[in-house]
Amino acid sequence: MLFNKIVIIGIGLIGSSLARVIKREKFAGHLTACDNNPVYLKQALELGIVDSVEENPAKAVENADLVVLATPVGVYGNLTAQIVPFLKRGAIITDVGSVKKFAMEEIEKNVPADSGIIVVPGHPVAGTEKSGPEAGFDTLFDGRWCILTPSKKSTPEAVELVRQMWLGAKMRIDTMTPEHHDKVMAAVSHLPHLIAFSIVGTVADLEGYEQQEIIKYSASGFRDFTRIAGSDPTMWRDILLNNKETILELIQRFVEDLIALQRNIRWDEGDKLFELFSRTRKIRKEVIEARQDQPEIEKKILAEINKLAK
Repeated sequence: MLFNKIVIIGIGLIGSSLARVIKREKFAGHLTACDNNPVYLKQALELGIVDSVEENPAKAVENADLVVLATPVGVYGNLTAQIVPFLKRGAIITDVGSVKKFAMEEIEKNVPADSGIIVVPGHPVAGTEKSGPEAGFDTLFDGRWCILTPSKKSTPEAVELVRQMWLGAKMRIDTMTPEHHDKVMAAVSHLPHLIAFSIVGTVADLEGYEQQEIIKYSASGFRDFTRIAGSDPTMWRDILLNNKETILELIQRFVEDLIALQRNIRWDEGDKLFELFSRTRKIRKEVIEARQDQPEIEKKILAEINKLAK
């Protein structure tokens, strides 16, 4: 047992999947879920993935040893302002947000230096486009990366406890600064999601195309984009707005590359197209070799979704 009491605020896909891991590994003497959606709390209790539920964050965190923020990052500031006065000395606050500089600032601005509260930001790089407690499963994190971005308010002991929790979820752990994390995630996650949202929106608005035909004949390319574009709107709005400088820089670079690609096609520059496609194919091979596209994980995800569908 790592903690006497853990509180997860936000019992959606990530929060409920983590709850399942905590119960499976017996990491907490008592596990509480807090959410502003009473339906989610009811589902969490019925699924047996938590010991108790509470809508009021201030009440939920009383006597908590660890608080996990699993809400959209846009509410971190208001949320920590509510809970910090009710946290005991030595309590640890961690999170699962995919924008770390903003998340750390929003949390730490509400944590007094003499409070004894320890902040250990983190980001489990895992997920699906599904949401809610029923969408979670305890193998979601298997083999994926969890990035920790310790702050000045972190202690080695607290960082190790959070690390052990994610190791129990069968994640691989890395540590970096919040700024570096945000640059990496903007490239490998934020920009691809932004492009997916844009492409699906563009195709849906095409004149002369029947939407039902687009859906009916969706090949794997468009289908994969719709999976990404089906992600939680609130979460992605907050991510893009709170990592805007890096993302705007990458958008500009992408637009320039897209214009160059347009020029290659217009002028029949097949050699340049072949060179680009060969380079991107090499990247795909490296992703597979790095075990970031594991068929066994995808099968587990599909199996869990099918169970829920039944």
